[in-house]
Amino acid sequence: MSELQEAAAQLPENNTQPKALRILASIISYICHPVFFPLVMAFVIYKLAPAGFMGLPPKQLGLWFLSIGITAVFFPWFSIALMKPLGFISSFHMPTAKERTIPLMTTMIFYFWVSHVFNSMPGAPAPLALKVLLLGNFWGIIALFMVNIFTKVSLHTGTAGGMIGIIIVLMLNSPVNLLMPLLVSIVIAGIIGSARLILGAHQRGDVWVGYIIGLLSQLFAYLYMK
Repeated sequence: MSELQEAAAQLPENNTQPKALRILASIISYICHPVFFPLVMAFVIYKLAPAGFMGLPPKQLGLWFLSIGITAVFFPWFSIALMKPLGFISSFHMPTAKERTIPLMTTMIFYFWVSHVFNSMPGAPAPLALKVLLLGNFWGIIALFMVNIFTKVSLHTGTAGGMIGIIIVLMLNSPVNLLMPLLVSIVIAGIIGSARLILGAHQRGDVWVGYIIGLLSQLFAYLYMK
């Protein structure tokens, strides 16, 4: 809880939101941190569209998730964790757009690699939705990096928009009605964006740009791979 209170204390001085609401928004921001997105959404794809994973041995499935977890989650997190003691960033919250340049470039490399591995996998190919997710992540972080040069775009809503985008991709390819998961993803995305605004971490426009980039990245990746 001390980390959450520290995060709340780093908010802009003119933030008039109640402290309890700011702490709640900090908790939401931690739980829904973009670093967890690739692994969480890979698991969501597995649960919502299990047909694409049929015939895959449990050991192989476990290795897929382990590969995504290590390459797209642990390595980016570990790299960023090293940047503060090395002086590349002043805080893990990276309060300015400039501080996020190197972390975004580093994460971009890992996202490219995991997408390349799954898109050129020999033997049993990965399901289309999973390949779209990983390619969309890579394209999305490139777009976020480019926009971040000019403004502090929200990475949280970038992944939230990607969440909605990959659910739409599943809807386009699944005989099962996925309207409820889509509605749930929209609600979660709204909560994430509201939390970032409550914390004063971004301007409203940066939040919406994040949504748009995340959503379009997944849809464009689907059109490219279809």
